[in-house]
Formats: sequence, structure tokens, C-alpha cells
Amino acid sequence: MFVAGSSLAFLLDFRFVRFSAFRPTSSEEDDEEGRNKNQASVFALIPEMRASKILQTASSASHVVPVNQKYTVQSYGVWERIRRALAVDPTRSSGIPLNTQFRNPAPGALEPQTYDDPVTIPAADLADNPYWKRDVRRAYPQVSVVKQADVVGLLTYGSKAEPKDSLLAGEAGSQQLVQTQQTAEERGLAAHFEEKASSGADVLGPSGMPPLPANLNAGNIYTIPSEQAYPSKYPCRTFI
Repeated sequence: MFVAGSSLAFLLDFRFVRFSAFRPTSSEEDDEEGRNKNQASVFALIPEMRASKILQTASSASHVVPVNQKYTVQSYGVWERIRRALAVDPTRSSGIPLNTQFRNPAPGALEPQTYDDPVTIPAADLADNPYWKRDVRRAYPQVSVVKQADVVGLLTYGSKAEPKDSLLAGEAGSQQLVQTQQTAEERGLAAHFEEKASSGADVLGPSGMPPLPANLNAGNIYTIPSEQAYPSKYPCRTFI
């Protein structure tokens, strides 16, 4: 608004000067010398008016906020004088906002007992929450290693679910397992088959094949129905 008003006033002043300068005079004053003087006076006034308007606009626009009025952390006393003497631009602030105006609640204002840490159970229970149990992206089975000593113990005394009759009960059975494992670690599985060639016959299937491993990823088996929606020449089948 101020710039527009000043421009309008400048135009009005210029028109007034122009009209007053080129106002027709009497026949005695209307000569070539008089017109030249009037034109020279007009063109001499224009730069002076432009300079005054420019200075007035620049002085009103160059209002710099002092450092002590900014909402930033500043130094005081002799340190402020040293800063102003060494700074490239003393009017610049530090840029650090005042904590009392810009941080609510302020750090340390709340008691630590009033904050409740959200705990999710059992996900936050680190004591009984191993990574392989909660890793749903790589739900792979655990790798198990069976040594030759373990195989000899299984062939000799069976498993925990189906123990053989040769395994004694109580402390005597535990001593048998320890002694068999120590002997198998020293001699291996080949020595066991040399002594007892038919020790694994009861474990094998009817045709002498080993048992099939358990299917960890059991799924539905699709079957082809007798009636198809597509003819036999069309390479497409329907499954149930």
C-alpha cells in the first residue's frame, strides 16, 4: 500500500510539474529560449524526485530486528562485545531457540515415575523369546545334527518314545547309555554293524527301505475330477 501510494504521488507531482512547466505563456514570453529553460528545469527535477522516493522506500524496508529482541539464546556482557567484534554479521542470532518458549513440556519437567513404558508380552520378554521363534519372515526348521554315537545308541536301545527291552530302568539304564556312547565315539558306526549286523532290521521297512522323514509342511493334495470344463485338446485342467 505504501509503495503504491508513493508511486501515485510521484506521478501526480510529475504531472503537476510538467503541466506547470509547459503552460502556455503570452506572446512576449513564448520564444525559443524560454521553452529551453522550462524543459531543462523539468528534467533537472525528475532525478531529484526519484532519488528522494528511493531513499524513503529503502529506509522503511531496511528494518532489522536487534539481536536482543530475537527469541534465541545469546551471549551477554563482555562476551557479547567479543562476539560482535569478531562476527562477520553482528546482527545475526545464534539460531538456538529459547527452551522456555519452544519446548513444552521442558526437559526434566515430568517425573520419570509418571511415564509408563508400554510392554508387550511375550514379545518384550527377552528371557524366553529367542530370535528363531519370532522370525516369521524366515520360518525355517531348526538344523539338527545326529552323530554316529547317537545312531548307535538308537539302534541298540531304541528311542525315548519306543525303548527296547535291553535298556534297564533307572540309574543302570543311564550308565548303559553313557558307556555305549563312549564306545561308539571311539569305534564308530562301522564297528557296531560288524558286531551286530541285524541291529537295524527292525527299524527298516518291509522292503528294507529306511523310514520316510516327517513332513513338516503338510498340505492339501489336489485331485483331478472326472468331469473337466475344458476338452482334452485344450491344455488346461481343473483340480479339486
